[in-house]
Parts: sequence; structure tokens; C-alpha cells
Amino acid sequence: MTQEIIDHSPRRDIAGYESVFHEIKTSFIQSAQFAGIKINDSDILVDFIQQSDHRPPACLPHGKLAIYVFMFGERCLKVGKAGSKSSARFCSQHYGVKAPSTLAKSIIQYKQKFSAEDIDEHNVKSWICQNTYRVNYMMPNAVGPFILTLFEAFVQCCLKPEFEGFLSQKLENNLFFTKNWFNPPD
Repeated sequence: MTQEIIDHSPRRDIAGYESVFHEIKTSFIQSAQFAGIKINDSDILVDFIQQSDHRPPACLPHGKLAIYVFMFGERCLKVGKAGSKSSARFCSQHYGVKAPSTLAKSIIQYKQKFSAEDIDEHNVKSWICQNTYRVNYMMPNAVGPFILTLFEAFVQCCLKPEFEGFLSQKLENNLFFTKNWFNPPD
């Protein structure tokens, strides 16, 4: 039985943030050139899943690799990558508690961060769909695993996801991170 859950998300339209995710893409393309990587703007599609339309994707499109981002307002919760052999990771695993290291498990463990004590394994999928929006960066398989991994790390550095890596590896107030992508300096 699924319990009704309360929406605790900061309500903001994703439209105000689309430019941030396009800027991250453009910055990655420019940065990749330093590693001798030529990627065109058209090679990376930015797919936005609005909070009001958020449902887990049915599949990773054939011939595509992806970087996926779960956002809670301006807070990045998770950044991950998916290739042809990790479609389940892209589509469903982060919405449930059965796979190791999922967004759902992190949200349940740290539910006080969301002022949502009612989140549990039975309603966390609904909570994710109702309270987060998702951004998928889609690329052709031809870019390969090295570029995919580089792009994932780049997005992680830009957005500093709360649920990435081990808690013991977290760097609070890291002096190397100088840009806030959502609140640029005046």
C-alpha cells in the first residue's frame, strides 16, 4: 500500500534553470578541447524532465550514453552515468531501494534534510517524482566511456551533488570550487 506523501519541494519552474544546464554543456565542450577531444554542440542533447512530468524513463534510447542529474530546487542530489549495459541504472534503480547505492536509499537515510519524516521505502519513488526534476545529457555511443566519465566528473564538479561518493570523502567548503552555477556573482 502506497502512503500519501506531503510535497516538501521548493517550487520553482525548471525554465529558470535550463540555461544553467546548457552553460554546463557548453563549458564541458570547451574544456574537453584541452584534452584533445572534439565534441560538437549537437553531439550532446539536454533533456529536461519537469517536476510536474517526472516519471522514471522507460529506457535508455538505443545507441545513446547518458549523464543524469536529479535536482531538488537548486540542490543537486545525484549525478550518474549510464551506458548501453546500465539501462536499469538510468531508468529505475535510483527510484527504489533494491539496488546498492541509490538516490532513494540516500533520501530515506537523510530525510530530515528534506523536512520529510514521512518518506519510507514504500513512498520514496513517489516522493522523488513529485519533488525533484531530472536533467539527462544524451550522447551517441560513439563518444565512448572515457568521454562519458569525464563529462560525469565535470557535471559533478559543477553541481556538487549531495549524494555522491562516501560521506567520509565529502569536502565541506572546498576552496577549489569557486563558481555557484545557480547564483552567479553580481
